[in-house]
Order: sequence, then structure tokens, then C-alpha cells
Amino acid sequence: MGGVRSMVKKGLGEMGFNKGGGAINWFPGHMAAATRAIRHRLKVSDLVIEVRDARLPLSSANEDLQPSLSGKRRVIALNKKDLANPNIMHKWTHYFDSRKQDCISINAHSRSSVKKLLELVELKLREVISREPTLLVMVVGVPNVGKSALINSIHQIATSRFPVQEKMKRATVGPLPGVTQDIAGFKIAHQPSIYVLDTPGVLVPSIPDIETGLKLALAGSVKDSVVGEERIAQYLLAVLNTRSTPLHWRHLNNRRIEELRNEYEDKHDYNLKDLLPNKRKLPNRSDVKYIEDLVTEVQCALHVTLSEFNGNLEEENDLESLIEQQFEKLQKAMKIPHKASEARTMVSKKLLTLFRTGKLGPFILDDVPESR
Repeated sequence: MGGVRSMVKKGLGEMGFNKGGGAINWFPGHMAAATRAIRHRLKVSDLVIEVRDARLPLSSANEDLQPSLSGKRRVIALNKKDLANPNIMHKWTHYFDSRKQDCISINAHSRSSVKKLLELVELKLREVISREPTLLVMVVGVPNVGKSALINSIHQIATSRFPVQEKMKRATVGPLPGVTQDIAGFKIAHQPSIYVLDTPGVLVPSIPDIETGLKLALAGSVKDSVVGEERIAQYLLAVLNTRSTPLHWRHLNNRRIEELRNEYEDKHDYNLKDLLPNKRKLPNRSDVKYIEDLVTEVQCALHVTLSEFNGNLEEENDLESLIEQQFEKLQKAMKIPHKASEARTMVSKKLLTLFRTGKLGPFILDDVPESR
């Protein structure tokens, strides 16, 4: 990964992922207010569900809140497990287990998956059930880790358990005797009453290093417009190449790869209008088939370019040269007009969409820390 880190420092070092935003103000003011609100609610919460992106088990942690969270009962929910490599996921759950930290991988859109999370939450709260008539569970997480999807699933489960709960219930609680406040939440258990509260997602006001910032941007926790789609796509390609991921796409049809090799030798003239939907014409294949074909074209393009690459991926200049070639091949694979001034941005957006929706396969971007 030496080539990736060198390229990141050289090409992306000016992005200013530091406290205060540096050259870019990526930390919105409303998030600062949300952080203060979370600290306040933590005082009255009996357990915290910290939602993280399963592809970023460490990078998607809210470092600014870790000191406050460490003193609470906590369950780390690694969401989007369907997008994470299952062969590595178990290593991460083992890592957290070794640190005496409750952790469970989930899919927030799966009712059964969320039920398992709630079962773990209720289990962790049993030790305080005898002392408190009302228990509060708080959900926290950086943006775009699936916190809202989790809250919606919890709401559905809560409504099925307690049908009268058509709207948010409110629990009157207070951090100190005689001090009460209303906090909105969903009731998930009775005797004692357990409420799950919703709370705004908060991104840390400082990112420890540029690569962590790029990982968060790749996962969508930092807006594309802040970093730039092209920069994020460059980072994605650097990661794929240094991990030799395109070479592992064994399912690719060898004949199709040969066809693409030949196609790349020919010049293609594309019209920007070809990318626009023709309302008069019915599609001759389903959207699913279109996506499958696009994925195959993209995977083949990356497979061909990497397999024919003779440079050293650990060398920054060689890696940059390969990525430039891949942008050109991807532009052709995606049938984007070569004269379009926005071509690189269009390539980047499509590539990022394929990655974020899991079409390029399951990934975990963070490396499991070595055991001490």
C-alpha cells in the first residue's frame, strides 16, 4: 500500500482534512450543535448503539465521542454487512471481542438482523433492569452509516410489538433527580420499558489523516463535492490495484476479456445523446441486465489494464500512470463521449456508484490491527 499512501500525500495532501477544515470547510455547523446534543443525551442513556460502516470498522468511528462512549454500556453495530467482505468480517468481530467490546454485524434493512441486535441490547440491559423502571438506548454514528435505516427498522419492530405505537412515544427522563425532559423514542420492551432514541449523526471535527478522510468520502460519509469525485475515484482505483482485486475477478469470461482487448484497439465515436433515455423507445433489456453488463465492462477494463501493467505498484509515478490508463479504458467501457469535458467526472461518479452499491463486490477498506 506504499504507492497508495505516497499518492495520497502528493496528490491529495492539499485537501486539508484537519481541524477546522483547512482549505475546505467540510464540518457543517449543524453537526457541531448535534455533537453537543449527543453529549447531553448520553448522560441520560443506559446503553449506546454505535453504528459504524462494516467496510470501515475503525475509520467510521466517531473519535471525538469515544471518551464519552467508553464509559457507557455500548454495542458496536457494523452496518452494511452485505457490502463487506464476509471472509474478513469475522476477523473484525474477533478483534472487538478481544478488546472486550460487544460487536455485531448487521444489515439495517433486514428485520431479522435488527432483531438480533435488539436481543443483544436487551441482554446487555438485564443487569440494570431491576434498578430502573425506564431504560433508554441511544443510537449514534457518523453520517451515512445507515443510522436512519436502522431507526426505521427499529420503529417497525417496535410498532409490531406495541401496536398502539403508531407515532413516536415520549419518555420523561432526567440526568438528575428532579430534572426531567421529554425525549422522543420508540418503545421496544415492557416491564421495564425500554426506549430507543433517535439522534443526529455526527462526524468528528478532525480526521487523523488524509487516508481516513478519503475512506470516509469513498463510503459517502463526507460529501463528494467536498473532496471531488475524481479524487475519490483515484483513491478507489489505487486501493483496487494495490490489492490486485481486478486480478481476482476469476468469474470474468475469458472470451469477453479478449473481445474487450480488441475493442480497446479500435476508436469509438460516441454521442452524448446516446447516454440520455429515449422516451419514444422502449428499453430492449431490463435495468438489471444493463447494470450487469456495465459491471462486466468495468471489471474487464480494470482486469485488462492491471494484467498488462508492467510497472511497480509500490512506485507512486507508476501507480498514477496506471490509473490514468484505467480512466481512459473506463470511459470507453462506460460509453462516455471522449470529447465531453466532464468525462472524467462522469466516469468517477459511475465508478463510485458501482462501488457504493456493492456491484464491484464486497470490500473492507480498513486493515485489522495486528495483535499486541
